[in-house]
Amino acid sequence: MPATLSTQLIDALFAQRRAGIPAAIRRKTRLHIADNLAIATAARETSALARQLPWSFQTGGQLAPAMVAFVMSAYGHILDFDDIHDFARVHPTAVTLPAALAAARAGGASGADVVDAVALSNELLCRLGSIWRPIGRGPGSDWFLSQLFGYFAAALSACIVLRMNAENTRSALGLAYMQAAGGKEAGFGVGGNARAIYPAFASMGGVNAALLALAGVVGPPTALDGAAGFFPLYFGRNLDSAQRAQLLRADAWMWSDTCIKPWPSCRISHPYVYAAQRLREDMGRDRIERIVISVNGSAAKLCAPLAQRLRPQTLQDAKYSIPFMVAFTLVHGEVSLNTLTDASLHDAHVLDMAQRIELVQVDTDEPGLPPAAITLYGGGASRTVAGPFNPPDSEDAVRTKFRSCFDFAGLGASAHAAWIAVDALDQGGVGDLLELMRVEPVGQS
Repeated sequence: MPATLSTQLIDALFAQRRAGIPAAIRRKTRLHIADNLAIATAARETSALARQLPWSFQTGGQLAPAMVAFVMSAYGHILDFDDIHDFARVHPTAVTLPAALAAARAGGASGADVVDAVALSNELLCRLGSIWRPIGRGPGSDWFLSQLFGYFAAALSACIVLRMNAENTRSALGLAYMQAAGGKEAGFGVGGNARAIYPAFASMGGVNAALLALAGVVGPPTALDGAAGFFPLYFGRNLDSAQRAQLLRADAWMWSDTCIKPWPSCRISHPYVYAAQRLREDMGRDRIERIVISVNGSAAKLCAPLAQRLRPQTLQDAKYSIPFMVAFTLVHGEVSLNTLTDASLHDAHVLDMAQRIELVQVDTDEPGLPPAAITLYGGGASRTVAGPFNPPDSEDAVRTKFRSCFDFAGLGASAHAAWIAVDALDQGGVGDLLELMRVEPVGQS
Protein backbone atom coordinates (compact mmCIF):
# COMPACT_ATOMS: atom_id res chain seq x y z
CA MET A 1 0.00 0.00 0.00
CA PRO A 2 1.51 3.37 -0.99
CA ALA A 3 2.37 5.81 1.78
CA THR A 4 -0.28 8.40 2.51
CA LEU A 5 0.39 12.07 1.97
CA SER A 6 0.53 12.56 5.74
CA THR A 7 3.30 9.97 6.00
CA GLN A 8 5.23 11.48 3.10
CA LEU A 9 4.89 14.96 4.57
CA ILE A 10 6.17 13.96 7.99
CA ASP A 11 9.05 12.06 6.41
CA ALA A 12 10.01 15.11 4.33
CA LEU A 13 9.88 17.51 7.28
CA PHE A 14 11.79 15.20 9.57
CA ALA A 15 14.42 14.74 6.84
CA GLN A 16 14.68 18.50 6.55
CA ARG A 17 15.32 18.71 10.29
CA ARG A 18 17.93 15.95 10.21
CA ALA A 19 19.75 17.75 7.40
CA GLY A 20 20.13 20.70 9.72
CA ILE A 21 18.31 24.01 9.72
CA PRO A 22 20.61 26.60 8.11
CA ALA A 23 22.11 29.21 10.40
CA ALA A 24 20.39 32.06 8.55
CA ILE A 25 16.98 30.39 9.01
CA ARG A 26 17.69 29.79 12.69
CA ARG A 27 18.58 33.46 13.09
CA LYS A 28 15.44 34.57 11.26
CA THR A 29 13.38 32.21 13.43
CA ARG A 30 14.75 33.75 16.61
CA LEU A 31 13.99 37.24 15.29
CA HIS A 32 10.39 36.25 14.59
CA ILE A 33 10.12 34.62 18.03
CA ALA A 34 11.37 37.88 19.55
CA ASP A 35 8.89 39.88 17.48
CA ASN A 36 5.92 37.79 18.55
CA LEU A 37 7.03 37.80 22.17
CA ALA A 38 7.14 41.60 22.16
CA ILE A 39 3.74 41.90 20.48
CA ALA A 40 2.22 39.43 22.94
CA THR A 41 3.73 41.35 25.85
CA ALA A 42 2.25 44.62 24.60
CA ALA A 43 -1.17 43.01 24.14
CA ARG A 44 -1.14 41.21 27.48
CA GLU A 45 -0.44 44.39 29.40
CA THR A 46 -2.64 46.84 27.48
CA SER A 47 -5.50 45.11 25.64
CA ALA A 48 -8.84 44.78 27.45
CA LEU A 49 -9.68 41.76 25.29
CA ALA A 50 -6.35 40.11 26.11
CA ARG A 51 -6.88 40.63 29.84
CA GLN A 52 -10.20 38.79 29.64
CA LEU A 53 -8.79 35.63 28.08
CA PRO A 54 -7.14 33.79 31.01
CA TRP A 55 -10.26 34.22 33.10
CA SER A 56 -12.31 32.64 30.33
CA PHE A 57 -10.44 29.36 30.88
CA GLN A 58 -9.49 29.50 34.54
CA THR A 59 -10.99 26.69 36.63
CA GLY A 60 -8.38 26.61 39.36
CA GLY A 61 -4.66 26.01 39.22
CA GLN A 62 -2.67 26.39 36.04
CA LEU A 63 -4.22 26.43 32.62
CA ALA A 64 -4.06 23.21 30.61
CA PRO A 65 -1.41 23.25 27.83
CA ALA A 66 -3.94 23.72 25.03
CA MET A 67 -5.47 26.67 26.87
CA VAL A 68 -2.01 28.15 27.36
CA ALA A 69 -1.48 27.90 23.61
CA PHE A 70 -4.83 29.59 22.95
CA VAL A 71 -4.10 32.52 25.24
CA MET A 72 -0.53 33.05 24.03
CA SER A 73 -1.62 32.84 20.39
CA ALA A 74 -4.40 35.36 21.01
CA TYR A 75 -1.92 37.70 22.69
CA GLY A 76 0.33 37.40 19.64
CA HIS A 77 -2.38 38.40 17.16
CA ILE A 78 -4.78 40.72 18.99
CA LEU A 79 -2.87 43.86 17.98
CA ASP A 80 -2.74 42.81 14.29
CA PHE A 81 1.01 43.41 14.42
CA ASP A 82 2.34 39.87 13.87
CA ASP A 83 4.42 38.54 10.99
CA ILE A 84 2.89 37.51 7.67
CA HIS A 85 3.83 35.71 4.47
CA ASP A 86 2.36 37.93 1.75
CA PHE A 87 2.03 35.29 -0.96
CA ALA A 88 0.47 32.67 1.32
CA ARG A 89 -1.42 35.24 3.41
CA VAL A 90 -0.71 33.45 6.67
CA HIS A 91 0.54 34.66 10.05
CA PRO A 92 2.84 31.78 10.96
CA THR A 93 4.58 32.59 14.23
CA ALA A 94 1.44 33.59 16.16
CA VAL A 95 0.20 30.03 15.56
CA THR A 96 3.34 27.95 15.93
CA LEU A 97 5.30 29.64 18.72
CA PRO A 98 2.51 29.37 21.32
CA ALA A 99 2.06 25.68 20.47
CA ALA A 100 5.78 25.09 20.93
CA LEU A 101 5.94 26.96 24.23
CA ALA A 102 2.80 25.33 25.59
CA ALA A 103 4.30 21.92 24.83
CA ALA A 104 7.61 23.02 26.36
CA ARG A 105 5.87 23.67 29.66
CA ALA A 106 5.49 19.90 29.97
CA GLY A 107 9.28 19.83 30.48
CA GLY A 108 12.26 18.31 28.73
CA ALA A 109 12.42 20.65 25.75
CA SER A 110 15.49 22.65 24.88
CA GLY A 111 15.58 26.08 23.32
CA ALA A 112 16.93 24.48 20.16
CA ASP A 113 13.83 22.26 20.05
CA VAL A 114 11.64 25.36 20.12
CA VAL A 115 13.63 26.99 17.30
CA ASP A 116 13.38 23.79 15.24
CA ALA A 117 9.66 23.57 15.90
CA VAL A 118 8.88 27.15 14.90
CA ALA A 119 11.09 27.03 11.79
CA LEU A 120 9.65 23.76 10.44
CA SER A 121 6.02 24.44 11.33
CA ASN A 122 6.24 27.96 9.88
CA GLU A 123 7.57 26.36 6.72
CA LEU A 124 4.64 23.93 6.61
CA LEU A 125 2.11 26.71 7.12
CA CYS A 126 3.63 28.90 4.42
CA ARG A 127 3.82 26.02 1.93
CA LEU A 128 0.17 25.16 2.48
CA GLY A 129 -0.90 28.78 2.00
CA SER A 130 1.23 29.22 -1.09
CA ILE A 131 -0.11 26.08 -2.72
CA TRP A 132 -3.61 27.58 -2.82
CA ARG A 133 -2.41 31.08 -3.80
CA PRO A 134 -5.26 32.99 -2.14
CA ILE A 135 -6.71 35.96 -4.02
CA GLY A 136 -10.00 37.83 -3.77
CA ARG A 137 -11.95 34.89 -5.05
CA GLY A 138 -11.31 31.18 -5.33
CA PRO A 139 -10.82 28.29 -2.92
CA GLY A 140 -8.56 30.12 -0.48
CA SER A 141 -10.38 33.44 -0.34
CA ASP A 142 -13.01 32.69 2.28
CA TRP A 143 -10.80 31.04 4.88
CA PHE A 144 -8.52 32.44 7.52
CA LEU A 145 -5.69 30.28 6.19
CA SER A 146 -3.58 30.94 9.30
CA GLN A 147 -6.29 29.13 11.22
CA LEU A 148 -7.34 26.47 8.72
CA PHE A 149 -3.78 25.34 7.93
CA GLY A 150 -2.58 26.35 11.35
CA TYR A 151 -4.06 23.27 13.04
CA PHE A 152 -1.53 21.13 11.17
CA ALA A 153 1.37 23.52 11.73
CA ALA A 154 0.62 23.87 15.45
CA ALA A 155 0.37 20.10 15.82
CA LEU A 156 3.75 19.69 14.14
CA SER A 157 5.26 22.39 16.35
CA ALA A 158 4.06 20.70 19.53
CA CYS A 159 5.15 17.26 18.30
CA ILE A 160 8.70 18.45 17.65
CA VAL A 161 8.98 20.02 21.09
CA LEU A 162 7.57 16.85 22.68
CA ARG A 163 10.11 14.82 20.65
CA MET A 164 7.45 12.58 19.19
CA ASN A 165 8.28 10.01 16.52
CA ALA A 166 7.02 10.07 12.95
CA GLU A 167 4.14 7.66 13.56
CA ASN A 168 2.73 9.66 16.45
CA THR A 169 3.23 12.91 14.55
CA ARG A 170 1.22 11.50 11.64
CA SER A 171 -1.55 10.69 14.11
CA ALA A 172 -1.39 14.25 15.40
CA LEU A 173 -1.93 15.55 11.85
CA GLY A 174 -4.98 13.31 11.60
CA LEU A 175 -6.32 14.61 14.90
CA ALA A 176 -5.61 18.17 13.80
CA TYR A 177 -7.68 17.54 10.67
CA MET A 178 -10.61 16.46 12.82
CA GLN A 179 -10.72 19.97 14.32
CA ALA A 180 -9.83 22.10 11.30
CA ALA A 181 -11.92 25.25 10.86
CA GLY A 182 -11.42 28.88 9.95
CA GLY A 183 -14.30 30.45 8.02
CA LYS A 184 -13.57 34.15 7.38
CA GLU A 185 -16.90 35.74 8.26
CA ALA A 186 -15.36 37.13 11.45
CA GLY A 187 -13.21 39.23 9.13
CA PHE A 188 -15.75 40.05 6.43
CA GLY A 189 -18.44 40.90 8.97
CA VAL A 190 -18.28 44.03 11.13
CA GLY A 191 -19.12 44.93 14.70
CA GLY A 192 -17.27 42.16 16.53
CA ASN A 193 -13.77 41.72 17.91
CA ALA A 194 -13.29 37.94 17.66
CA ARG A 195 -11.29 38.36 14.44
CA ALA A 196 -8.45 39.38 16.74
CA ILE A 197 -8.09 35.87 18.16
CA TYR A 198 -8.77 33.50 15.27
CA PRO A 199 -5.23 31.99 15.11
CA ALA A 200 -5.61 30.93 18.73
CA PHE A 201 -8.10 28.20 17.85
CA ALA A 202 -5.50 26.56 15.60
CA SER A 203 -2.75 26.76 18.19
CA MET A 204 -5.02 25.25 20.84
CA GLY A 205 -6.22 22.51 18.48
CA GLY A 206 -2.71 21.59 17.42
CA VAL A 207 -1.55 21.15 21.00
CA ASN A 208 -4.58 19.02 21.79
CA ALA A 209 -3.86 16.90 18.73
CA ALA A 210 -0.24 16.35 19.75
CA LEU A 211 -1.09 15.44 23.33
CA LEU A 212 -3.81 13.02 22.22
CA ALA A 213 -1.41 11.34 19.82
CA LEU A 214 1.24 11.15 22.52
CA ALA A 215 -1.30 9.42 24.76
CA GLY A 216 -1.88 6.77 22.09
CA VAL A 217 -4.91 8.04 20.18
CA VAL A 218 -4.45 7.19 16.50
CA GLY A 219 -5.61 9.81 14.03
CA PRO A 220 -6.65 8.93 10.48
CA PRO A 221 -3.50 8.35 8.38
CA THR A 222 -5.34 9.47 5.24
CA ALA A 223 -6.40 12.79 6.79
CA LEU A 224 -4.94 14.88 3.98
CA ASP A 225 -5.69 12.89 0.83
CA GLY A 226 -8.37 10.33 1.68
CA ALA A 227 -11.78 10.22 0.01
CA ALA A 228 -13.07 12.66 2.63
CA GLY A 229 -9.64 14.05 3.42
CA PHE A 230 -8.71 17.64 4.06
CA PHE A 231 -7.85 18.75 0.54
CA PRO A 232 -10.80 17.18 -1.32
CA LEU A 233 -13.26 18.19 1.39
CA TYR A 234 -12.16 21.78 1.95
CA PHE A 235 -10.82 22.70 -1.49
CA GLY A 236 -12.68 20.38 -3.83
CA ARG A 237 -9.76 18.28 -5.04
CA ASN A 238 -6.53 16.64 -4.02
CA LEU A 239 -3.18 18.22 -4.75
CA ASP A 240 -1.90 17.87 -8.28
CA SER A 241 1.62 16.58 -8.92
CA ALA A 242 3.22 20.04 -8.87
CA GLN A 243 1.50 20.95 -5.60
CA ARG A 244 2.53 17.67 -4.00
CA ALA A 245 6.13 18.27 -5.04
CA GLN A 246 6.00 21.76 -3.53
CA LEU A 247 4.58 20.46 -0.26
CA LEU A 248 7.06 17.61 0.06
CA ARG A 249 10.29 19.43 -0.74
CA ALA A 250 13.06 18.79 1.76
CA ASP A 251 15.33 21.58 0.58
CA ALA A 252 13.15 24.70 0.62
CA TRP A 253 12.64 27.47 3.15
CA MET A 254 9.64 29.25 1.72
CA TRP A 255 8.83 30.82 5.07
CA SER A 256 12.01 32.92 4.81
CA ASP A 257 9.93 35.40 2.78
CA THR A 258 7.73 36.08 5.83
CA CYS A 259 7.89 39.74 6.79
CA ILE A 260 7.72 41.47 10.15
CA LYS A 261 5.02 44.13 10.17
CA PRO A 262 5.92 47.79 10.69
CA TRP A 263 2.34 48.87 11.42
CA PRO A 264 -0.39 47.30 13.61
CA SER A 265 -3.07 46.77 10.95
CA CYS A 266 -4.08 44.20 8.36
CA ARG A 267 -1.15 43.61 6.02
CA ILE A 268 -3.31 44.20 2.94
CA SER A 269 -3.79 47.76 4.19
CA HIS A 270 -0.03 48.38 4.34
CA PRO A 271 0.56 49.39 0.69
CA TYR A 272 -2.24 51.93 1.17
CA VAL A 273 -0.75 53.23 4.42
CA TYR A 274 2.58 53.62 2.63
CA ALA A 275 0.98 55.46 -0.30
CA ALA A 276 -1.01 57.70 2.07
CA GLN A 277 2.15 58.62 4.01
CA ARG A 278 3.95 59.63 0.82
CA LEU A 279 0.95 61.66 -0.36
CA ARG A 280 0.64 63.38 2.99
CA GLU A 281 4.27 64.48 2.78
CA ASP A 282 3.85 65.76 -0.78
CA MET A 283 0.41 67.37 -0.65
CA GLY A 284 -0.51 68.04 2.95
CA ARG A 285 -3.81 67.00 4.50
CA ASP A 286 -5.43 70.45 4.42
CA ARG A 287 -5.51 70.58 0.61
CA ILE A 288 -7.30 67.25 0.15
CA GLU A 289 -10.76 67.44 -1.47
CA ARG A 290 -11.15 63.95 -2.94
CA ILE A 291 -9.42 60.63 -2.30
CA VAL A 292 -9.69 57.94 -4.98
CA ILE A 293 -8.50 54.48 -3.92
CA SER A 294 -7.98 51.66 -6.41
CA VAL A 295 -8.77 48.21 -5.01
CA ASN A 296 -8.67 44.71 -6.44
CA GLY A 297 -10.87 41.80 -5.36
CA SER A 298 -8.85 41.10 -2.22
CA ALA A 299 -8.63 44.73 -1.11
CA ALA A 300 -12.31 45.30 -1.87
CA LYS A 301 -13.21 42.88 0.90
CA LEU A 302 -11.57 45.29 3.33
CA CYS A 303 -13.86 48.05 2.05
CA ALA A 304 -17.25 46.39 2.43
CA PRO A 305 -19.75 47.18 3.73
CA LEU A 306 -18.42 50.64 2.93
CA ALA A 307 -20.53 52.65 5.39
CA GLN A 308 -19.30 50.54 8.31
CA ARG A 309 -15.72 50.52 7.06
CA LEU A 310 -15.74 54.33 6.90
CA ARG A 311 -16.99 54.51 10.50
CA PRO A 312 -15.81 51.30 12.20
CA GLN A 313 -17.26 50.46 15.59
CA THR A 314 -14.35 48.40 16.90
CA LEU A 315 -10.60 48.85 16.69
CA GLN A 316 -10.37 45.42 15.03
CA ASP A 317 -12.71 46.61 12.28
CA ALA A 318 -10.67 49.82 11.89
CA LYS A 319 -7.45 47.87 11.36
CA TYR A 320 -9.22 45.71 8.76
CA SER A 321 -10.59 48.72 6.86
CA ILE A 322 -8.60 50.17 3.98
CA PRO A 323 -10.72 53.36 3.82
CA PHE A 324 -10.30 54.04 7.53
CA MET A 325 -6.57 53.28 7.52
CA VAL A 326 -6.05 55.65 4.56
CA ALA A 327 -8.03 58.41 6.27
CA PHE A 328 -6.21 57.85 9.56
CA THR A 329 -2.79 57.97 7.88
CA LEU A 330 -3.59 61.11 5.91
CA VAL A 331 -4.60 62.84 9.14
CA HIS A 332 -1.95 61.53 11.53
CA GLY A 333 0.91 60.21 9.40
CA GLU A 334 2.27 57.87 12.04
CA VAL A 335 0.54 54.49 12.48
CA SER A 336 1.60 52.89 15.75
CA LEU A 337 0.29 51.32 18.93
CA ASN A 338 0.40 54.76 20.51
CA THR A 339 -1.57 56.55 17.78
CA LEU A 340 -4.02 53.92 16.46
CA THR A 341 -6.22 53.37 19.52
CA ASP A 342 -9.88 53.04 20.46
CA ALA A 343 -10.03 56.84 20.59
CA SER A 344 -9.30 56.86 16.85
CA LEU A 345 -12.78 55.50 16.18
CA HIS A 346 -14.23 58.86 17.27
CA ASP A 347 -11.59 61.14 15.79
CA ALA A 348 -13.60 63.82 13.98
CA HIS A 349 -10.72 64.70 11.64
CA VAL A 350 -10.31 61.08 10.55
CA LEU A 351 -14.04 60.52 10.08
CA ASP A 352 -14.30 63.71 8.03
CA MET A 353 -11.35 62.64 5.86
CA ALA A 354 -12.96 59.24 5.33
CA GLN A 355 -16.06 60.83 3.84
CA ARG A 356 -13.93 62.12 0.94
CA ILE A 357 -12.98 58.62 -0.17
CA GLU A 358 -14.13 57.03 -3.42
CA LEU A 359 -13.33 53.47 -4.50
CA VAL A 360 -12.40 52.25 -7.99
CA GLN A 361 -12.33 48.50 -8.59
CA VAL A 362 -9.54 47.14 -10.79
CA ASP A 363 -9.34 43.68 -12.29
CA THR A 364 -5.80 42.78 -11.26
CA ASP A 365 -5.93 40.23 -8.46
CA GLU A 366 -2.95 38.01 -7.86
CA PRO A 367 -1.48 36.33 -4.79
CA GLY A 368 0.32 38.67 -2.44
CA LEU A 369 -0.35 42.33 -1.80
CA PRO A 370 -2.73 44.37 -3.95
CA PRO A 371 -1.32 46.89 -6.46
CA ALA A 372 -2.43 49.74 -4.22
CA ALA A 373 -2.90 53.18 -5.72
CA ILE A 374 -4.28 56.36 -4.17
CA THR A 375 -4.94 59.64 -5.97
CA LEU A 376 -5.52 62.84 -4.04
CA TYR A 377 -7.29 65.83 -5.60
CA GLY A 378 -7.24 69.33 -4.21
CA GLY A 379 -6.51 72.92 -5.12
CA GLY A 380 -6.80 72.14 -8.80
CA ALA A 381 -4.01 69.55 -8.63
CA SER A 382 -3.76 65.82 -8.24
CA ARG A 383 -1.10 63.41 -7.05
CA THR A 384 -0.96 59.60 -7.26
CA VAL A 385 1.20 57.14 -5.33
CA ALA A 386 1.04 53.37 -5.72
CA GLY A 387 2.35 50.50 -3.59
CA PRO A 388 3.43 47.86 -2.86
CA PHE A 389 5.45 48.40 0.28
CA ASN A 390 8.17 46.05 1.48
CA PRO A 391 8.92 46.61 5.16
CA PRO A 392 12.48 46.71 6.48
CA ASP A 393 13.51 43.39 7.99
CA SER A 394 16.94 44.16 9.40
CA GLU A 395 17.82 43.08 12.92
CA ASP A 396 17.99 46.74 13.93
CA ALA A 397 14.43 47.30 12.70
CA VAL A 398 13.21 44.26 14.62
CA ARG A 399 14.98 45.38 17.79
CA THR A 400 13.46 48.86 17.50
CA LYS A 401 9.98 47.39 17.20
CA PHE A 402 10.73 44.95 20.04
CA ARG A 403 11.72 47.76 22.38
CA SER A 404 8.75 49.91 21.36
CA CYS A 405 6.33 47.10 22.23
CA PHE A 406 7.90 46.68 25.68
CA ASP A 407 7.83 50.45 26.18
CA PHE A 408 4.16 50.53 25.16
CA ALA A 409 3.46 47.87 27.80
CA GLY A 410 5.31 49.88 30.43
CA LEU A 411 7.98 47.19 30.65
CA GLY A 412 10.86 48.89 28.89
CA ALA A 413 13.23 47.95 31.69
CA SER A 414 12.68 44.26 30.86
CA ALA A 415 13.26 44.56 27.12
CA HIS A 416 17.00 43.91 27.12
CA ALA A 417 16.75 40.75 29.25
CA ALA A 418 13.90 39.49 27.08
CA TRP A 419 15.92 40.03 23.91
CA ILE A 420 18.89 38.17 25.39
CA ALA A 421 16.63 35.26 26.42
CA VAL A 422 15.41 34.83 22.85
CA ASP A 423 18.82 35.36 21.30
CA ALA A 424 20.26 32.59 23.49
CA LEU A 425 17.52 30.03 22.73
CA ASP A 426 19.75 27.78 20.66
CA GLN A 427 22.25 27.52 23.50
CA GLY A 428 19.98 26.90 26.47
CA GLY A 429 16.57 26.11 27.86
CA VAL A 430 13.22 27.84 27.61
CA GLY A 431 12.61 28.76 31.25
CA ASP A 432 13.24 32.48 30.83
CA LEU A 433 11.04 32.61 27.75
CA LEU A 434 8.21 30.75 29.48
CA GLU A 435 8.36 33.21 32.34
CA LEU A 436 8.13 36.10 29.92
CA MET A 437 5.15 34.47 28.20
CA ARG A 438 3.20 33.86 31.43
CA VAL A 439 -0.55 33.60 30.93
CA GLU A 440 -2.07 32.78 34.30
CA PRO A 441 -4.00 35.68 35.82
CA VAL A 442 -2.52 36.97 39.03
CA GLY A 443 -5.54 38.80 40.30
CA GLN A 444 -9.13 39.50 39.36
CA SER A 445 -9.33 42.19 36.70
